[in-house]
Amino acid sequence: MPVVGFLLFAVLLVSPPSVHSWSIQTSGPDTNLRGISVASVSSSASAASVIWACGSHGVILRSTDAGATWTRLHVPGADLLDFRSIQAFGAASAYVMSIGTGRQSRIYRTLDGGKNWTLEYIGNRSSIFLDDLACISKIACFALSDPVDGKFLLLATRDGKDWRELPRDRMPPALPGEGVFAASGTSLAVYRREIYFGTGGASRARVFRSADMGRTWTVSPTPIAAANASSGIFSIARKGKNVIILGGDYKDTGRRDRAAAYSLDGGVTWRLARCSVGGFRSAVVFLGGATVLAVGPSGEDISQDAGASWIPVGSLNFNAVAALDSQRAWAVGPKGTIARYQ
Repeated sequence: MPVVGFLLFAVLLVSPPSVHSWSIQTSGPDTNLRGISVASVSSSASAASVIWACGSHGVILRSTDAGATWTRLHVPGADLLDFRSIQAFGAASAYVMSIGTGRQSRIYRTLDGGKNWTLEYIGNRSSIFLDDLACISKIACFALSDPVDGKFLLLATRDGKDWRELPRDRMPPALPGEGVFAASGTSLAVYRREIYFGTGGASRARVFRSADMGRTWTVSPTPIAAANASSGIFSIARKGKNVIILGGDYKDTGRRDRAAAYSLDGGVTWRLARCSVGGFRSAVVFLGGATVLAVGPSGEDISQDAGASWIPVGSLNFNAVAALDSQRAWAVGPKGTIARYQ
């Protein structure tokens, strides 16, 4: 059914040398939005953008006109689920993933714009806890769970329907207390044939990397803060050889040190950002070239050198962000907030 009664206003945030603005497109629904995916209905730069968002209380929102109007979609039997990740392909096709132990961890799929949803996966044992979902095509996707029997568990589908656990015999074991954060559904990333995910909650924040679609794995320590169960890597993004990881401590959102790091060699080695983000950040996305946007509960930051240094561009409260290009990016947050970045 259509979503009505949203508050519409604009917030202008200025930082040299350019002007950055957030235009709030929705606000008010009783949901904490944590997943967002954007797509275009054609390859034209002027084509209307399609945005899908998801959050708590089983909420899924969709716009087919770049955010001018929104429709709330309904997944039968999912009103109590907490949706944390959504992957969309145009106006018709999308996957959505919920978090939780065992049977609360689910993956649904629609092929008709959200009119009907098929339950494609449900956790088959209590130790499964899905955190992230990432797709490389309409039928090829991956989903990541916290450790099961001492190792992280990765699900994969190659037809969009049949989800299977990938072999873990060549995956390094998890550290005691190590896990994956589901704050934005972006601590898992797939780039061509490579899979990355970032961890935390233990003595070290690490990045797991597979160069062969999950058959073999390596793991690298990073300088991101990871001293307790609330700190570590919350988001990862790659473009070319540049890989960026962001996070910090979600219980200490103003803490800046060791919240941003980057790699110039595809994730083999890591460096702390020279000038960090403004606090805990839960999501990061490449906009275009070396320009990167980060969001979190205490504000937003821009990097124009692929994560080596950051400047603040706002103080709004967002959980996740997605972009088509430098001109089309959206972020989501508490109270059903969706905003467009320019």
